[in-house]
Amino acid sequence: MIRAFSFAALAFLFAATAPAAHAFGFADVDRRARELANRPYTKPAVVLPKQLKDLSYDQTRDIRFDPAQSLWRAQKLPFEIQFFHLGGIFDQPVRIYEVVGKEVNEITFDPAAFNYGKNKIDRSQLGKLGFAGFRIHFPLNVVASAPGYKDELVSFLGASYFRALGQGQRYGASARGLAIDTAERSGEEFPRFEQFWIERPASGSRQLVLYALLDSRRATGAYRFTIRPGEETVTEVQSRLHLREPVAKLALAPLTSMYFFGENQRAPSEDYRPEVHDSDGLAIHTASGEWIWRPLVNPRRLLVTSFALTDPRGFGLMQRDRNFSSYEDLEARYELRPSIWIEPASKWGAGRVELVQIPTPNEANDNIVAYWVPNTAPTPGTPIDFSYRMFWLKNTDRRPPNGWVVQTRRGQGFSSAAANTSSGNNPPGNESIKLTVDFDGPALRKLPVNAPLQADVAIGNGQSTDLVIHRNDATGGWRMVLQMRTQDKEKPIEVRALLRNGKEVMGETWNYIVPLMQ
Repeated sequence: MIRAFSFAALAFLFAATAPAAHAFGFADVDRRARELANRPYTKPAVVLPKQLKDLSYDQTRDIRFDPAQSLWRAQKLPFEIQFFHLGGIFDQPVRIYEVVGKEVNEITFDPAAFNYGKNKIDRSQLGKLGFAGFRIHFPLNVVASAPGYKDELVSFLGASYFRALGQGQRYGASARGLAIDTAERSGEEFPRFEQFWIERPASGSRQLVLYALLDSRRATGAYRFTIRPGEETVTEVQSRLHLREPVAKLALAPLTSMYFFGENQRAPSEDYRPEVHDSDGLAIHTASGEWIWRPLVNPRRLLVTSFALTDPRGFGLMQRDRNFSSYEDLEARYELRPSIWIEPASKWGAGRVELVQIPTPNEANDNIVAYWVPNTAPTPGTPIDFSYRMFWLKNTDRRPPNGWVVQTRRGQGFSSAAANTSSGNNPPGNESIKLTVDFDGPALRKLPVNAPLQADVAIGNGQSTDLVIHRNDATGGWRMVLQMRTQDKEKPIEVRALLRNGKEVMGETWNYIVPLMQ
């Protein structure tokens, strides 16, 4: 970010471009993060030329990097790097360096490496503009008709956002390095990666290592990313944070996604697509071995819920429904969007997984956020080490081995009094909600039809009026039909249930917030 630097700060930045006496690593980035934390924060200045500042989203997308200019293409390495041009909403440059052994060299902006499409851009006025971000390419999906082609694998663009792909996936949910005060009344702070260092991989390497320096008003941080592409692309994240000021909510390992409508919530207007979402649920694996499944909703009002845990085994935003017929969108291909699973690399202690669901009128907005919040409030001057693994999944979603929730559907319930009327309609004031939940899995399929399955059900702000559990003859799984009546119609109902066969728990705990109707 271009700033008004002091002479000391300029010396600090020039030192970053000089050859290092030792191999560059995480400690070097952490030293820079500590130095930043000890200086007052300077808000990034927007210095884009007017011809770039006024570009629309589509005009910015029309500026494309020339693949022939990709970093490491000439060396025929397995990974290649392409760069994003500044413009429109992407108005803050990042500095990017290549690390080759002990040498650290800045990658400089060159307008000749870009095709500007229909945009009328005077390249001579761009100067040493810098980049908005970059993307990593790798031969992830081998196609015989396109030998040597490298797929887009990972993209770093905007604030501390990044997203990745496994085999056969399309971009959907994304991740961030850090979030601060998400869904707080004081407003959210968006830390950003200001500098990146990318290690040149060896010939034949199956992993790529890069480092990032994060900065914001109240926090700085050093990050190391180790990226391993495959059917499940794995991203190992090592981070150390330094606070300038106290933070009310430090949101770690944050994930961002979109849920517009789906099987549990109809479209707000007529739509040919049955479902539209990048993720359909939050999955959590607790230290005790319990699995929790929370289907996502598009709420009428901001909805923030949390799950208090100690040393969780993992959590993630999952796209569990993989059937094209559930979406029918040939362009978006929502059934190919990745699930993201977070797995701690060490014990996290006590805290909570928090889920934020924001009302959205369309599918253009990412309205779902999930992250980990530690119970112990961090203090300035004390480094915070936090490491984890991220899995970008499609066919290998994380779930319990014996049984899991397949779908949740909502409908209008009918009281016994209504059923006895000639019209079959509910009398005024007798409206109720009916939820149909399908479970499936190896243990459930082995049960005989007359198995004495029971459901442990708990309801908040509501009362059960009917509960039925029976075999789903169409799938071989089991179906729970729960009918409820709300107590306070201005508040959502929270309901949880799990299936038991005697003392044996048959899979995950279904935990659902019934959204207020529009």
